[in-house]
Amino acid sequence: MDSWARAAEAAEWERRAWSADWKGAIDCDVHPHVPNIDALKKHMNEYWRETVDVRGITAFESVAYPPNAPITLRPDWRADKAKGRARADTDAGRTAAALMDRHGFAHSILNCLYAVQLIRDEHMAAAFCSAVNDWMRAEWLDRDPRYRASIVLPLQNPELAVEEIERCAADKRFVQVLALAMGEQPLGKSHFWPVWKAAEKHGLAIGIHAGSSYHHATTGSGWPSYYLEDYAAQSLAFHTQLGSFIAEGVFVKFPKLKLVLIESGVTWIGPYLWRLSKFWRGVRLEVPWIDRSPIEFVRDHVRLTIQPFDAPASGETVGRLMDQLQSDEMLLFASDFPHWQFDNDEMMPVGIDASLRKKILIDNPLATYARLV
Repeated sequence: MDSWARAAEAAEWERRAWSADWKGAIDCDVHPHVPNIDALKKHMNEYWRETVDVRGITAFESVAYPPNAPITLRPDWRADKAKGRARADTDAGRTAAALMDRHGFAHSILNCLYAVQLIRDEHMAAAFCSAVNDWMRAEWLDRDPRYRASIVLPLQNPELAVEEIERCAADKRFVQVLALAMGEQPLGKSHFWPVWKAAEKHGLAIGIHAGSSYHHATTGSGWPSYYLEDYAAQSLAFHTQLGSFIAEGVFVKFPKLKLVLIESGVTWIGPYLWRLSKFWRGVRLEVPWIDRSPIEFVRDHVRLTIQPFDAPASGETVGRLMDQLQSDEMLLFASDFPHWQFDNDEMMPVGIDASLRKKILIDNPLATYARLV
């Protein structure tokens, strides 16, 4: 971006500025966009570069965020061909200007949603995951010391996923491993335990992000007709994953793990935990390793990002939600950049008081991501 364009963009951001103090905040969900397949090929070995060419692979794209859907990109972050401007999430500098420079964020955690989960070939999936992670390292982490990132994993094969964790873990800028909410099976199953063991070993949080491999229907009743149905039903997948982690005993086996539910919304968790805890009391003989209420496990191990915040813009509503959670440590700040979850700079829900605001912006992320310290 030339200096004139940067100045114009900075002026536009300044015009929209509001009085909230964001200094030192940690943004737990920022999405870098892989611009094209060539950006990844340079991080592959000769075999995989040739494979990409011979097979005519031009991209892997998921319908989780259709490119032209309004929610996918806020209008001011979209590409503008007339101005020669690419979409904002393809450029580390422009993203930093929109978030960290503008607001004084201490860090932004990158969650790349390139659709490696759609790949059936386990070894190809592993090659693309490695390329995505190396692309983030070269094009984002190395360009600004405030960026942190999640390791994209080939969960098609847990052994290969562990290898990718071990390959990346020496770089402390990776603070989390990333999975999607809808895959081949619930993520709490022992099939995945080697992955969670490696994450715990290296102090990496587990981030489960809204999205799907689209190998199965995205609802329990089959395929929906419309994107609206798909997007709104994502929270049901988080029910499944959270229940799986608790019932399978993941937090008993790996007591230091932190699980972050990203883009799950927040209002569902109270009623779901009441239901889960009620039934646990009735059938706990089935899961004797669960020696305390699911609510207690969640308070100790589970965190949720605040965008999208799926509640009315009411301080009273937010207050009731906090009462339901009975914890001020569970919510993490996230912009969900560049998705259109808010207008202007209104990233924080209405009704968050000053003390809770600081915890959401700074204290809770620092307590969740051990490698940020």
